[in-house]
Amino acid sequence: MKTSTRNLTFAAMFLAIGQVLPFITGQIPQIGKMLCPMHFPILLCGFFCGWQYGAVIGFICPLLRSLLFGMPVLYPSAIGMAFELMTYGLVAGLLSKKLGTDALWKIYVSLIGAMLCGRAVWGLAQIVLLGIKGDGFTFSAFLAGGFINAFPGIILQLVFIPFLVRLFRQRIEKESIKHE
Repeated sequence: MKTSTRNLTFAAMFLAIGQVLPFITGQIPQIGKMLCPMHFPILLCGFFCGWQYGAVIGFICPLLRSLLFGMPVLYPSAIGMAFELMTYGLVAGLLSKKLGTDALWKIYVSLIGAMLCGRAVWGLAQIVLLGIKGDGFTFSAFLAGGFINAFPGIILQLVFIPFLVRLFRQRIEKESIKHE
């Protein structure tokens, strides 16, 4: 399969997973904020499809889900998440391209870099979006929303994303060898 066709196919799959995976949380916003279900497919999209696809799919995913299912609420949540997830896909794709994914530590550096950059962008987006609304966004709100409340999701990402990246990379390499 040509790389562009493969990337487009995988990107569409990750977008679809990003629409469906939050149903696991039962549409309970508190659980969704803790588990961060949309983050998983976007991070994987960045790793597998590259920064361009990761950024685009990351930006579209929460906006589309908001329009289709009403969750997350469009303003300010889905808009803020769009910038956050765009950054996840972008940074995961850029760092994994630069470092590679042949060693576990390289996957972790790419993953943690993407997670930190995405949360920083989310915080900046919240400052702007809530500032427009006339509300404030404090540093304690940033820590609570970006790290403390999301701690279970952060742990799950740190456990499962590197495992999935290695597993799928091996699978893709085996398929490439078969077709040569």
